[in-house]
Amino acid sequence: MTIDWTHAAPSMLAVFLASLVECVEALTIVLAVGAVRGWRGALGGTGLALLVLLAIVLGLGPALTEIPRGLLQLAVGTLLLLFGLRWLRKAVLRAAGIIPLHDEAGAYALEVDKLSGLAGITRTFDRVAVATAFKITMLEGIEVVFIVIAVGAAGSGLLLPAGAGALAALLLVVALGLALHRPLAKIPENTLKFAVGVLLSAFGTFWAGEGIGLPWPGGDFSLLALTAGFLAVALIAVRVMRKGRSG
Repeated sequence: MTIDWTHAAPSMLAVFLASLVECVEALTIVLAVGAVRGWRGALGGTGLALLVLLAIVLGLGPALTEIPRGLLQLAVGTLLLLFGLRWLRKAVLRAAGIIPLHDEAGAYALEVDKLSGLAGITRTFDRVAVATAFKITMLEGIEVVFIVIAVGAAGSGLLLPAGAGALAALLLVVALGLALHRPLAKIPENTLKFAVGVLLSAFGTFWAGEGIGLPWPGGDFSLLALTAGFLAVALIAVRVMRKGRSG
């Protein structure tokens, strides 16, 4: 299967950025689990969750190819648009100072404090460590799986680039976690969430339009205009909200 990289490259970038955000948040909790409860349970729970997520991707991804493409693009595009708008709404509120910015260092300290007072350790098994690592990896990973499958199903030959983008983000975060052994607080996570919200909203709108047969001017290049439009509206919303708070 030939991959059209003019379409696949932006999709791969969007999946990479979205997956990077989710992996950073999962890493913070897994590091806390490992530091307080031990690495056997932390890595065991994380590994089990990754296997479950991989099975979901392998099971659902190919099955979606049996659905008519127009209907699939409409459904996936609508869901991706709603998903992107949810991310973008929170990012706008954070940028405007209405809700606090996400703080990985603070989340790490809170999780360490919570885990320190819990029982559940046996001679060979720490059910709290396994359950906590499994839960956070599944929670953040399900969002990654949804984005990978949605992006992969929306166009021919996109599942492989989408999966590669998610895998690249996972490997990068794992490598940084192994090297640093502390939360990745230096990564501009809130800025990434803003960018991901814009990209997912643009992709969702584009594919929903294709699903109903809307002839986009310029074809795939309409994605650039949609991205610029969502970005402009979001930045205007931030400015209006900031003025409203100061006024």
